[in-house]
Amino acid sequence: MSNRQEKCTSYLIWLNSRESRGEAQRAVKLLCFFVFKELSMSDYMNGTGIQYHLHVKKGDVGRYVILPGDPKRVPLIAKYLEDAHLVADNREYVTYTGVLLGEKVSVTSTGIGGASAAIAVEELFKVGSDTFIRMGTCGGIKLSVMGGDVVIATGAVRAEGTSREYAPIEFPAVADFSVVEAMKRASEKMNVKSHIGVVQCKDSFYGQHEPDLMPVSYELNNKWEAWKRLGVLASEMESAAIFTVASYLGARAGSCFFVVANQEREKLGMDNPKLHDTDSAIRLAIESVKELIIADRALS
Repeated sequence: MSNRQEKCTSYLIWLNSRESRGEAQRAVKLLCFFVFKELSMSDYMNGTGIQYHLHVKKGDVGRYVILPGDPKRVPLIAKYLEDAHLVADNREYVTYTGVLLGEKVSVTSTGIGGASAAIAVEELFKVGSDTFIRMGTCGGIKLSVMGGDVVIATGAVRAEGTSREYAPIEFPAVADFSVVEAMKRASEKMNVKSHIGVVQCKDSFYGQHEPDLMPVSYELNNKWEAWKRLGVLASEMESAAIFTVASYLGARAGSCFFVVANQEREKLGMDNPKLHDTDSAIRLAIESVKELIIADRALS
């Protein structure tokens, strides 16, 4: 590690130890982060400034970014923006940018799972984004959570692998409080039936839905029972990684989900509607960004 890298590392550690997270500190931390990254990473894009996976560069995206998993959901979200246009399309990452309340806002798909979601957050942060709202689908765990409802995550169980390469397992994956507040206000204004609390994140979709077929069924079933007893609302695949990466970067992140169904209600023979129209969660994400824009302007 060079002397400049050591200085950057020391300064980043000092910044992380400070309680204040004001705009000036955020800007200095971002600058130091860029310097360190430029010194420590190979440039695979030949000095163009284009990010390797997302194919975006500075100026392409806004400070606020909505993160669906499915690339096909990006234009469905972007239609709620003014002057929305395609910025980049590479691998699972599709990015549109438009305007909300006069502010540049972007939508970028992350693909499925924490690994690809972490790449999206890292590369978007490098080109100037610092506020992320994951919008996607989930399956209910708590019996009160039904298909068609919306879940707002305050934190995520780190039952996936990506976040472990950012932080020790004892570190909690938590949403930014201001983002959660914005989503709560938006859901109340929209009169959407929402649940606010902890979600569980995993890497294996079929490990959740067909645990008895897996060689580690004993572990999957025991932990699933623990999540139920702890009041975990729902299961999905990206928030733990997104929250942990955002904490590391000094960015803000939150998540909201459309509930497709609830397998626990199904097991008990309870009414279990299975729904797939995610528009309510999409509109919640859009309205939440509006709430954040208004709140951020009031602080500036």
